[in-house]
Amino acid sequence: MRTSESTADSNVDARISEEPRRVVIEGVEPEVDCGRFAIKRIAGDKVVVEADVFTDGHDELAAVLLCRCEDDPDWTEAPMEFLVNDRWRAEFPVPRLGRYLYTLEGWVDRFRSWRRDLEKKAQAGQDVSVELLEGADLVEQAAGRAAGAAAERLLVWANRLRDGNLRLDARVRDALGEELAALMADHPDRSRATRYGRELAVVVDREKARFSSWYEMFPRSTAREPGLHGSFQDVVARLPYVAEMGFDVLYMPPIHPIGASFRKGKNNSPTALPGEPGSPWGIGSEEGGHTAVHPRLGTLEDFRILVAEAGRHGMEIALDIALQTSPDHPYVREHPEWFTWRPDGTIHYAENPPKKYQDIHPLNFETARWRELWEELKGVILFWIGQGVRIFRVDNPHTKPFAFWEWLIAEVKRDHPEVIFLSEAFTRPKVMYRLAKLGFSQSYTSFAWRNAKWELTQYFTELTQTAVKEFFRPSLWPNTPDILTECLQHGGRPAFMSRLVLAATLGANYGIYGPAFELQENQPKELGSEEYLNSEKFEIKYWDRDNSNSLKDFIGRVNRIRKENPALQADRGLKFHHVDNEQLICYSKATEDLSNVVLIVANLDYRWKQSGWVDLQLQELGLDANIPYQVHDLLTDASYMWHGSRNYVELNPQVVPAHIFKVLGHQSSDS
Repeated sequence: MRTSESTADSNVDARISEEPRRVVIEGVEPEVDCGRFAIKRIAGDKVVVEADVFTDGHDELAAVLLCRCEDDPDWTEAPMEFLVNDRWRAEFPVPRLGRYLYTLEGWVDRFRSWRRDLEKKAQAGQDVSVELLEGADLVEQAAGRAAGAAAERLLVWANRLRDGNLRLDARVRDALGEELAALMADHPDRSRATRYGRELAVVVDREKARFSSWYEMFPRSTAREPGLHGSFQDVVARLPYVAEMGFDVLYMPPIHPIGASFRKGKNNSPTALPGEPGSPWGIGSEEGGHTAVHPRLGTLEDFRILVAEAGRHGMEIALDIALQTSPDHPYVREHPEWFTWRPDGTIHYAENPPKKYQDIHPLNFETARWRELWEELKGVILFWIGQGVRIFRVDNPHTKPFAFWEWLIAEVKRDHPEVIFLSEAFTRPKVMYRLAKLGFSQSYTSFAWRNAKWELTQYFTELTQTAVKEFFRPSLWPNTPDILTECLQHGGRPAFMSRLVLAATLGANYGIYGPAFELQENQPKELGSEEYLNSEKFEIKYWDRDNSNSLKDFIGRVNRIRKENPALQADRGLKFHHVDNEQLICYSKATEDLSNVVLIVANLDYRWKQSGWVDLQLQELGLDANIPYQVHDLLTDASYMWHGSRNYVELNPQVVPAHIFKVLGHQSSDS
């Protein structure tokens, strides 16, 4: 269909209703989904912004990066630097928590264009008398935009450029002088500047959002004797054990009262026997709901003591937020409108056909009373913030509306920007990414099922070297109460060690479900299942934490290595290196200034010794191919002198299945 002439004319008129803007700004990075979502940074970071800035013709340009805190009405400007091929760059700091905004502005710099051409004409011996008069006009106009001493000084320069009594070459030298150039740069003509059409956002979190080590533990399984129900006091007694392994976040599954109706029994049996405790995710009973604690765990005061004691051990408590209820939750009685009712008069229970979860009722986020429901759930988060919690692991967020999470996280972080939300969503990549864009500080990944070298390389290149890095902070978990992968079932101790090293070094954020991990629990419920036999989700377990086969010392060493090497405390420095053996994977992490470089080589074969030649990208490691360098294995304390890019490695999984090398830098030829 052809557009009518009158419609076309009106469109053109709309486009030129203001004075034409000649400068084009596009290709802005970082920018997530055309500015729909914020990028993520940590307090103290600098945000580096690049953009294509260009115009028609050959005029010189100037561009600035504008930034401000969201609650600050005034913009701060940083001049942009020309790189190459119309690409420009600038940066700005984000020193405190909260939200920042940034945008760009560019304009034709008539003075710099004039100055460039004047220099060329003067060097060619041409008469530039008229050009000097044109320049004087530009300088005089700038004086009108300036004030005080700057305005006076500009007028002096304008008069010198016009002064026919001065030698022409002296006037040219004045025109090309640095003082005049600096004054003109400070007072440009931006009346026809182009402002980028979007204000882009940055969410600034605290350091723990970028770097953390999580340990998951069921508080009811912390009793000092078999057969007893653990309590918050028992958890306090276990804090030194967790701290000695080097973890800084202790995550506990739901701590609330558990419903009795349709309670699940051992191994997810649909019928619980007398005395069986049920699943902690079946939240709510006569004792209360999401703001109550299970009476056998203790009181709210006991919980606050736990939070304080964890802090004294250098740890924070992370709580599970599972927005669902048991049939006995007070919400069912007090707010039946918050649930989905079936034609037979019963409330719809959770299902993942053919699996049925009769002990759990999903909340209906599309209820006509959705505003009241959303406000109530926000109140749950705020309640636990009031008890000292600042980290929340959110259960199955992908089964709740995206709009709810965007609203909830923004509401909470507006007054509590230090709060961290971890998204527990093992689902499709686009859904996981959307949740991260909506505001989740960290996100679970599909790391647990990535085993081959090509899978790991491809996946982590995507997470750390593409636009995904601007909004998605991966959290790597080799196991969870729901996930006992095939490699852990069959790979034995070497598999647990290797997966730990991979999780702890590929990702700056990682976690394990313990004590199942350090004690290498590997019995599935049945062949082909990733469920644990006698899963802790449905029963209280007693763990022999002092078992001589425990990996706790190895885990502690890996966590110490993480804390002592800044390169392992971020995701962006990850680079993969070639190895001529598909069972060996090699990658490095380095700080931006290359003051700390760590090189990891891992054996992906849990049964057999593997060897090969690694081929390093020496320049990216700050190394000279002609000078020997030392690599020190932080796991075994062994040191090796390497030469050039190609070096031999050999790893026996029955001893230690990985190297974590600290690259010590250049060594003299006679060392």
